[in-house]
Amino acid sequence: MCPTPTVDGKRRLDAGFSSAHDFSLVLGGPLYQLLQATRLSGEALDLLWRRILFISLLCWLPLFVLSALRGRVLGDPSSVPFLLDVEVHIRFLVAVPLLVGAELLVHQRMRMVLQQFLTRNLIGDDTRPRFDAAVASAMRLRNSVLAEVLLIAFVYGVGVLIVWRQYMALNTATWFTAADGPGGRLSLAGLWYGYVSMPVFQFLLLRWYFRVSIWARLLWQVSRIDLKLMPTHPDRVGGLAFISGTAYAFVPLALAHGAVLAGFIANRIFHLGATLPQFKMEIGAVVAFVECLVFGPLLVFVVQLSRAKRTGLREYGALAARYVREFDDKWVRGKATTEDELLGSGDIQSLADLGNSFEVVRSMRLAPITRDPIIQVGVAALLPLAPLLLTMMPLEELLRRLFGIIF
Repeated sequence: MCPTPTVDGKRRLDAGFSSAHDFSLVLGGPLYQLLQATRLSGEALDLLWRRILFISLLCWLPLFVLSALRGRVLGDPSSVPFLLDVEVHIRFLVAVPLLVGAELLVHQRMRMVLQQFLTRNLIGDDTRPRFDAAVASAMRLRNSVLAEVLLIAFVYGVGVLIVWRQYMALNTATWFTAADGPGGRLSLAGLWYGYVSMPVFQFLLLRWYFRVSIWARLLWQVSRIDLKLMPTHPDRVGGLAFISGTAYAFVPLALAHGAVLAGFIANRIFHLGATLPQFKMEIGAVVAFVECLVFGPLLVFVVQLSRAKRTGLREYGALAARYVREFDDKWVRGKATTEDELLGSGDIQSLADLGNSFEVVRSMRLAPITRDPIIQVGVAALLPLAPLLLTMMPLEELLRRLFGIIF
């Protein structure tokens, strides 16, 4: 026997609906609470510039000071000086602000997305409990202390000791090593770089990957619900086109990836004699990775959209066949019409409208992804690499070629 719903139970259900209305991918977690406690963030992610300045300077300023104390800011000819290490400046003065600033944009652009499933009646009354459970599960995961602790452990166990030391650090004498040769013992600046600055950057980046995984998991759970998709919806994705707009919120994340890659390549061009074409595989891989990161979660709706399209083609095909047959009997063959005829007073216009509806169903896309967001995210990832074209040809020649293409 089912228990009678209590007032508390109703309140919990209402809270579930409210969380769907105001779900945020970024308002939660230990770091968010720490930033609030230290007055670096408000409840709605205000104080953005204060937060950006503090985190960026925490990563960059001690490196400058410690390098200056050892005379390795600019004038050390035996190693790469600090001010000429392009990768460091781009990573901490460009990429980190983008990663921090992206939170506000994602919060503003995505907080009302889940509400659209309800206001557009895509979720039925019988499936709302599953929808609310999925939202509540995503919020618990977003607020998880264990998740961020594991991210920190991964950063220090893998990100610093393996990824940075073995694959990312320049293979030459630099400002952050105590010895003159590559791979030498870290100086004080190097210790701060390796155990404070890099971990902060890597944690911010991995935290974004974790959030995107939460978003993908939530969309996957929603896609398992029987959505009330409309094959004749003019957006040609059954009414789900509003989801594709979330891609614009991740543009700063794409810019940050492009900036990190640009700094990585610039260091190797300026200090190791590499050329830009040598990195075409890396550039293509980063662009592909960012596109998959942003648009991959939207592919979970392919199954339901495919089913809705097949159903729409079948049902509207049968309706069109019946309508055309009665239209032919009435206007071409002059046969008497039946009492329950499908035709109305504006037969020709109705026939055209039916054809338009069938064409909408036929051209229905199988994923809520459009061309413009794909191009914008790709351009955002490539934009920071544009200045590196000057390493291949003078600015005058580059401008002449661009004007030649455009005009």
